[in-house]
Amino acid sequence: MRIGIVGAGIGGLTAAIALTRQGADCVVHEQRPAPDDDGTGIQISPNAVAELRKLGVDLDFAVEVTSRELLRWADGTVLGRTDLSRYGAPYLTMRRGLLTAALRRTDVHYGRRCATVRDDGSGVTIEFTDGSRERYDLVIGADGLRSAVRAVVAPAEPIDSGLVASRAVIRSDAPPGVRVWLGPGRHCVAYPIAPGLLNLVAVTPAGRHPDPFGGWDPVVRGLLGRAGEWDRRALYDLPPAPVWHRGRVVLIGDAAHPILPFIAQGAAQAIEDAVALARSPDLTAFRASRRDRVRRVYELSRAGLRVHHLPDGPGQRDRDRGLAVAPADGHDWLYAV
Repeated sequence: MRIGIVGAGIGGLTAAIALTRQGADCVVHEQRPAPDDDGTGIQISPNAVAELRKLGVDLDFAVEVTSRELLRWADGTVLGRTDLSRYGAPYLTMRRGLLTAALRRTDVHYGRRCATVRDDGSGVTIEFTDGSRERYDLVIGADGLRSAVRAVVAPAEPIDSGLVASRAVIRSDAPPGVRVWLGPGRHCVAYPIAPGLLNLVAVTPAGRHPDPFGGWDPVVRGLLGRAGEWDRRALYDLPPAPVWHRGRVVLIGDAAHPILPFIAQGAAQAIEDAVALARSPDLTAFRASRRDRVRRVYELSRAGLRVHHLPDGPGQRDRDRGLAVAPADGHDWLYAV
């Protein structure tokens, strides 16, 4: 089977590896003019790490983190802690560009922007914006939030969440864990991605804020103060598509179900999609196998819009009490291999 994959992100490249192992001839098209060398960080949880290991992906460059701590914004008090070493695979953090490089096992045709996809019943044609065309037995849309392929399967416009995620990498030694400070209207995340390098993500309301983390934990202010250039991107929300395929055109990852970054599962769920698709050539069965899990992940992540950003008061105190008594196995449904 000849398969066209639109998008050379984590989901598309994982699909190419998994399907090639099943004997498919995969061709990957990417609209960017060159490989992504993004140096900012990404978290890959045990559920996805286990799948990448089965595919033979070398992740020796990654950092293994042993815990995820939720902290109080004002003083860094630990509100809740998840032991990440209790699962059948490690929880890894790394530079995003190094991960995509490790996943590039097949040629990627760069500078090819998909205009539309047409399934005539006997095959699927991708039309590109330069006027060229390619024909395949199956086309996979792994082209992200603003997917051109999704437009012909389940059209929908992303909704601006009103939040912006600002990312930066700083030189800093740090504990081998993910730390998340929760505060009124905003939060901050820090985790190591290489020896001496720390990835920072500051999520704030859109617009200008002279000192968005004024009065916060001095540790947070110290980390943010050391950041140089920030990569700022608006966060968009969109429920999972009601259908993931039409004919021989199928969606995976953010093209099918964009997931807000509050529980760091966007890449992991794209990896799970890619592997599940390779295991299940029946597209209806593929979607059925993923639907309930993806919906649960989406809803948990979306809850972060409110739960992560509660103002001090009764709601915040109830949240903090719940985090303090959360069971050790509370994340097993998500992370366990």
